[in-house]
Amino acid sequence: MAVVAMLFWGMSFIWTKIVFETYSPVTTIFVRLIISVVVLFLFVLITRRYQRINKKDFRYFFLSSLFNPFLYFIGENYGLQHVSASLTAVIISTIPVITPFIVVFFYNEKLTRLNFGGLLLSFAGVLIIIFSDRVILEGNVLGLIFLLMAVVSSIFYTIFVKKLSVTYKPVNIIMWQNLIGVFLFFPLFLAFDIDETITVVPGQKTILSLVMLGIFASSAAFILYVYAIKHLGIIKTNLYTNLIPVFAFLFAFMFLGEKITLLRIVGLVIVLFGIILSEINRGKELQLKHGSENNENQ
Repeated sequence: MAVVAMLFWGMSFIWTKIVFETYSPVTTIFVRLIISVVVLFLFVLITRRYQRINKKDFRYFFLSSLFNPFLYFIGENYGLQHVSASLTAVIISTIPVITPFIVVFFYNEKLTRLNFGGLLLSFAGVLIIIFSDRVILEGNVLGLIFLLMAVVSSIFYTIFVKKLSVTYKPVNIIMWQNLIGVFLFFPLFLAFDIDETITVVPGQKTILSLVMLGIFASSAAFILYVYAIKHLGIIKTNLYTNLIPVFAFLFAFMFLGEKITLLRIVGLVIVLFGIILSEINRGKELQLKHGSENNENQ
């Protein structure tokens, strides 16, 4: 589930690049959230999986939506305006590294030395991919503050999602979060984009890319991500985000004609090997769990 979620998010870079030729970032996220809400609402009604939000849980839904997509999106996009794309990628890729130090205060999730080594190795692989070409690491303090906000928002989002996943199905969690996200982004859309947006006539390619973003990037990927958090935990699931630049590079190579180099291949292999190391004990845990279940059944 985690791998497929990262695959969808990796592909989203291609769809986003197409949409940005027509619409601004705020309009793009606003429309894709609307598409996501409509699709998910129809899905839960048809499949009879609809769950209402309990009053006591509304604050958790609001906070999770506030952190992601709202604050994360603002932090990443406004940070990118003040910091080079390469430095942005480096800072965002620190999320899996920072996550264990924050999550330990909220949940009893731990990593073995081997798992933590796999985490650092995977991070090193991401850096190799980023630095495989000549890149410029430059930016100002304001940009770094925005990106730090994006990193912290991403981590705290997973903390609230983990809590919600105990009571609610992933599809309902994402449906309600995205609906709240629509209301959070609506004032920004009215203030900055509505006049320009209503005058634009989108092409078929733009519309199709928006629909793909709404269905796969804002709906399916997040549903799978929540499912993974529930069963793998926050720390290990966030480690899989290192696959996003891997998939993004592969899709850019296939569809945008970006060059493939030996250094990038080395980076891809290191990322995958690091993730494998992080899951070694997970496999043992599952074997022990199934073994104990079999003994109880006997």
